[in-house]
Amino acid sequence: MASYPELQGRVALITGGASGLGLAAARSLAGQGMRVAVADLDAGAAERAAMALGPSGGHLAFSGDVASQGDVHGWVAALLARHGRIDVLINSAGIPDSFLPTVEQDVADFRRLVDVHLTGTYLVTQAVAPTMLQQGRGSVINLSSVAGVLGLARRNAYSAAKAGIGMMTRTMGCEWAARGVRVNAIAPGYMLTPFAQRLIDEGKLDAARLRRRTPAGRLGTAQHVAEAMTFLASDAAAFITGVTLPVDGGYMAWGAASDAYEGPLD
Repeated sequence: MASYPELQGRVALITGGASGLGLAAARSLAGQGMRVAVADLDAGAAERAAMALGPSGGHLAFSGDVASQGDVHGWVAALLARHGRIDVLINSAGIPDSFLPTVEQDVADFRRLVDVHLTGTYLVTQAVAPTMLQQGRGSVINLSSVAGVLGLARRNAYSAAKAGIGMMTRTMGCEWAARGVRVNAIAPGYMLTPFAQRLIDEGKLDAARLRRRTPAGRLGTAQHVAEAMTFLASDAAAFITGVTLPVDGGYMAWGAASDAYEGPLD
């Protein structure tokens, strides 16, 4: 992994940081010497994740719901009381979609998913932004998806939420660019996370078919996403804002009516 010495001692808040892509990002930033606050709905998992980041004493754990303004404001107040600054925000909290036909989808489930992914991203960013703007420096990194760009049937709520995150990334990135606060997003392809593995095991995703559709011929890992997030958090990305960066092995770039990868599937 690349080294970014300027991140040493800076402070990050990561929602959904106790598992999957959020946890990978937390490990990556902590490895750069950052002090990381892990926020997650699962209090025990957040505590374990923060403790596993290292003995620096600067890592924190918060529990609560990103869709609750009270919970979010509590995290930000506690983090500022401890460290006095917030340099990086990673919005990675999320819940799975139903994978049901549109006419069978439950409206309450639709609303909850949009509330967590889209409204949650908005609430946490809105709560952190005043501190970053006052500092004159900050990097917000949102988690979008190929589902926010491509049409994926049976995934209305998830796709709509991720598309919304992509546009919110652009609007906030433009709003705050002149004041030193950057807002970008990562759009992962099909990554071999524990969640994706569960979908494969349940027959909801076909791993071989996905690999054929991906020019790189393989599924990505959480580490691929974490490294992209670490780059966007660093000063090396100082002139990048309002961008949704695909980390997908070429999945979104492929447009031909044929397999993108014709090699062996080991």
